[in-house]
Amino acid sequence: MSPSSFLGYDLRVKRTIKRQPGPAFTPALDAWPDAGVYQLWIELRRPLRVTVGALGLIHFTRGMYVYTGRARRGLRARVLRHVRGAQRLHWHIDYLLAEQAARVGEVLLASWDPNDECRVNRAAADGRVAVPGFGASDCRNNCPGHLWNVC
Repeated sequence: MSPSSFLGYDLRVKRTIKRQPGPAFTPALDAWPDAGVYQLWIELRRPLRVTVGALGLIHFTRGMYVYTGRARRGLRARVLRHVRGAQRLHWHIDYLLAEQAARVGEVLLASWDPNDECRVNRAAADGRVAVPGFGASDCRNNCPGHLWNVC
């Protein structure tokens, strides 16, 4: 008996793991600066009920959402953290992205200037604010939220 058979599996058999394709980065991530404003385009494949920090229990409908965020430094690391999944839930968006039904389909560099966050966010406001105050706890421009339901 081989050692692999003894352990209950055969090392010669390769298993195919279905993986979701990673998100598209526009422009390519290696061209991003160290600071700026980004937008995550998120698909929720089913309705969700998620407890989001101090905001409490939130009901999300199935559909497309756009989240606007910024990083004053470490922009690439920030968006990769969102895409790969955070070990520790810190920002509001971490709670939503921790759900299996949430998938980031595209990540856009919206501005090289982190001070443009609210201007970029308001430009995405053709949808409806998904959750009042979501992602906007440090917002100084009275944005209703930084997560929009766009369809």
